[in-house]
Amino acid sequence: QVQLVESGGDSVQTGGSLRLSCTASGVIYSRVVMGWFRQAPGKERERVARISCDGSVSYADSVKGRFTIAKENAKDTLYLQMNSLKPEDTAMYYCAVDPKCWLPFVGSGYWGQGTQVTVSS
Repeated sequence: QVQLVESGGDSVQTGGSLRLSCTASGVIYSRVVMGWFRQAPGKERERVARISCDGSVSYADSVKGRFTIAKENAKDTLYLQMNSLKPEDTAMYYCAVDPKCWLPFVGSGYWGQGTQVTVSS
């Protein structure tokens, strides 16, 4: 069974940085899409960043130039480096994995429990 465990969420001030981690276990698929979503209270879920099965990356416009997604295969870990954080980045951040490489990455696969990021002004 696939299990994703996120960590690294915290409370920081505007302009600060955080690095989120997501450790995966039980992923038997040779190729998967991995990425991060976030959801703030009262707002729709937003895909923040993803690494496709072919290794290409993409970011939401709202985080381009500030966030970096990376994967360390040896540790089965996905990272999200977040710099220049803004109050609007405040949300619960979720790691997600989907073996369906041929479909858009909309979070229909496996999810972690989330880690809270709070950015104060």
